[in-house]
Amino acid sequence: MRFAVDPWDPTYGTSLDTELGTSSAEVEVGVEVPPARWAPVPASRELLPPPAVLFVDGVRRIDAQVWLDDGAGSSQALCASYAAGVVCSCDEGAHLLEADVRRGLVTTTEDATEIVTGFGSYTVVAAREHSGTAAAQVLSLALQSDLARVELEAAASARERHGCDGDLLVVDGPLRGRQHLPRAIGFVKSHRSEYLDKPQGGVVGDLEAGERTPVFRLGTSWLRHTWYLRLPCPPGAPWAGVVRVECGGELTAEAAVALADLSQVTLVRYASAAYKDSRAPQNLYPIAGLERALRRRLGEPALLYRELRRAAVQGQRPAA
Repeated sequence: MRFAVDPWDPTYGTSLDTELGTSSAEVEVGVEVPPARWAPVPASRELLPPPAVLFVDGVRRIDAQVWLDDGAGSSQALCASYAAGVVCSCDEGAHLLEADVRRGLVTTTEDATEIVTGFGSYTVVAAREHSGTAAAQVLSLALQSDLARVELEAAASARERHGCDGDLLVVDGPLRGRQHLPRAIGFVKSHRSEYLDKPQGGVVGDLEAGERTPVFRLGTSWLRHTWYLRLPCPPGAPWAGVVRVECGGELTAEAAVALADLSQVTLVRYASAAYKDSRAPQNLYPIAGLERALRRRLGEPALLYRELRRAAVQGQRPAA
């Protein structure tokens, strides 16, 4: 019996769902080459990596689940700490450019006010109720949306203060909401939907390390160009080491292909090794280091939880 082990740490789920969901996205596979000519695209030997690569990521942590009482009834809310940052990799090495830490009270209560503790205040993050959506999911989505906003602000600030000509901005995760940023790509580590039909879908499994698929266009609630890229990793499962990279759909086909070529000669340099990272090779070294730096800045969860309980006992109610 022959088998292959997915190197992805099972505590994070899987990098590839056992059964990819059927996507309703409109797919145009003839952006770079005609559909009949789809084949793995090798990396260019003449193209050089950019002089600086900016990696953007964010982390979040739920400090406490709380209930708010506005006089008419109680509603569930979250107290969360979250942070976004940017790390730059250039000739000077890897160094942190931005680190923005926030604490938020995520709630659907309209007249909620901030919670003040001895370790900072939890400012109100408004969430909107949706019919048929569980309260916990509504709050989680609102928190993720605000984290994405902070990531965008951190990326724009880093570009304005420290950017250099010809840099490349790599956003960990989908590029949605940030696709207008120049020279920016989204880096998607795991796969939940199947976008390509046969025979184009079979090209993904044929990729060698450093090779990518041709660029194709996806149209859902937003438009983007995208491609699959295999990072260096030991041979094994057909999708081992495969990531999906994307850029803005408003770009020309030529500009999208240029970013795809640049991603090939850039991202493979930062692929992690299994003995160093349990999500290798997809969890790029700069992103892993940025996550650690940001989590250290979130504060000690036990102390924050104690302060929240103290604020509640002292009558510092979040709702007016």
